[in-house]
Amino acid sequence: MTTPIYYVNDVPHLGHASTTVLADIFARWHRLLGEEVFFLTGTDEHGEKIQKAAAKAEKEPKEFVDSIVDNFKKVWERLRISNDYFIRTTDEQHIEAVKKFIPLLFSKDDIYKGEYEGWYCTPDETFVLESQLVGGKCPSCGRDVVKIKEEAYFFRLSKYQDKLLEMYNANPLFLEPAYSNEIINRVKSGLKDLDISRTTVTWAIPFPSDEKHFVYVWIDALTNYITALGWPGSEQFKKFWPADVHIMGKEINWFHSVIWPAMLMSAGIELPKRIFVHGWWTVEGQKMSKSIGNVVSPIAISDKYSSDALRYFIAREMSPGIDSDFSEAKLIERINNELVADLGNLVYRVLTIAEKYPGKIEGSAELEKELDLEPVKAAMEKLDARGALEHIWRFIKAANKYVNDKAIWKLEGAELSNALYNLLEAMRIISILIEPYMPDASAEISKQIGTKQGKLADCKFGKFEGKINKSSYLFKKVDVKKGA
Repeated sequence: MTTPIYYVNDVPHLGHASTTVLADIFARWHRLLGEEVFFLTGTDEHGEKIQKAAAKAEKEPKEFVDSIVDNFKKVWERLRISNDYFIRTTDEQHIEAVKKFIPLLFSKDDIYKGEYEGWYCTPDETFVLESQLVGGKCPSCGRDVVKIKEEAYFFRLSKYQDKLLEMYNANPLFLEPAYSNEIINRVKSGLKDLDISRTTVTWAIPFPSDEKHFVYVWIDALTNYITALGWPGSEQFKKFWPADVHIMGKEINWFHSVIWPAMLMSAGIELPKRIFVHGWWTVEGQKMSKSIGNVVSPIAISDKYSSDALRYFIAREMSPGIDSDFSEAKLIERINNELVADLGNLVYRVLTIAEKYPGKIEGSAELEKELDLEPVKAAMEKLDARGALEHIWRFIKAANKYVNDKAIWKLEGAELSNALYNLLEAMRIISILIEPYMPDASAEISKQIGTKQGKLADCKFGKFEGKINKSSYLFKKVDVKKGA
């Protein structure tokens, strides 16, 4: 399970956070299934942007990137990201592996020397065809491009056009459905060979066999997915490759769905099984932009409302293949109407009664009929975190309805014992199901009902063996007028 490696030219924002939270949700889910997971994230630290930014800051490039990388690590820690490895493209292991990877492409006669003349977008570190320009600017970021002319090594991407189309046809799950036609049609229209070296950008990995050249940053970056596993010879690489899924935003879909598999085909390495692409975030209908001043800080939002609240909002708002919109008003609405009113109140109301019950809590599993894990599993299999969460929430609402229908505050004796048994077992199961989304709330529920956090196999009604330890509300209601 991988995120992209993030370019260290700026602090992490909501876009970085949403990709990483989604990957974390899926990684945690597969751990709940009892599977062994290697969850990879990291930082992309070479290229012209970094070279220029470091010079502007009057620092050496390595000193400059070292000062920024911790920003990402701190954000992921705050958001409870459970990555197993954090790769930096300045890691010596990665650099040495890239130097071994490129000769494999040479050995297939897939690299040749030529001259590149054309347009280049420095902010995106991307070569742009003249036909792709929009109003003379980069089609992706809308910023100025520069014309460059320099000697370069090229990768024979055109050689893999038919092989890519055959692969897409044979593996329909490889491409994200919402963007598959766009990728396939663009590949069908013809692939041009790719410039994979630079002579004017020296903050990069030296190109094997030619000291005048340096590896183009995207070639360097894409190989992180195998170098992090210790390619070529490690047991970890043999165990976890090919990746089950690469998760990313749509702006880098082309690199992962076309260039990366073509490189792997050339090198004779298995392809990843799936490319999962999500849309962008707008902020109250506007594109998120530093110039507008509406960039959303995941640290600021987490500090104001909690990391669980932000994780929940990301999962609740993002649908596969479409853009999502952030607003603080919508976040507050979800906190108050769902996290507080549905989940928090359920836990608090039940435990308020359960902690006063003097007898043994036992009964028959009346609520079990409301528990249906199959649609949750099916949604997760499709990487639909939102769909799975909706099914989990139906069970939470069913438990709340059970509280009201039974009027448990009026019950006594065996009837109260039976109701509490159903609700406490439901809460134990809920704590397991929400763990991928809200790890803090999950742990807190387990603590308050006195049970261990289990796996998905434990999501069935059994004997309640907890010890009530009621604390405060899971989530704090937000005053709409005052904010958090």
